Amino acid sequence: MPTLKVTIGERDRLDQRTRSRIKAAQESEDLEDAQPVLNFGSYAELSRLLSPKNLELLEAIAEHEPESIRETAEVVDRDYKQVHRNLSELEDIGVVEFHGGESGQAKEPKLVYDGLEIDIPFTGSNGNVGTAAP
Repeated sequence: MPTLKVTIGERDRLDQRTRSRIKAAQESEDLEDAQPVLNFGSYAELSRLLSPKNLELLEAIAEHEPESIRETAEVVDRDYKQVHRNLSELEDIGVVEFHGGESGQAKEPKLVYDGLEIDIPFTGSNGNVGTAAP
């Protein structure tokens, strides 16, 4: 599994990187080394991913490989509804995916990446600390 690079407020630089990668792909260049990037517009958005509860869930999934959301909740000793909500948020941003869930099967949470690489600039491109364009 690859490592997910998490950034804050680097939309312009990422847009430029994306354009150059599209051009490389059109020219049939090898993109095997591509690292997936998840960009947040602000520290507040990032804090949802890095909340202690979410990090605990990611670690529990990596260590215990629970077969369901209910089993995940038991591993972290938390309420099923809270764990389901947190795992759904992590799924929405592409860090967790669910396997199964059809015809009454339990939804098994799986990590999409083997780790997170966090890149937090303390000064944005416009010189303001902690701000980013929407």
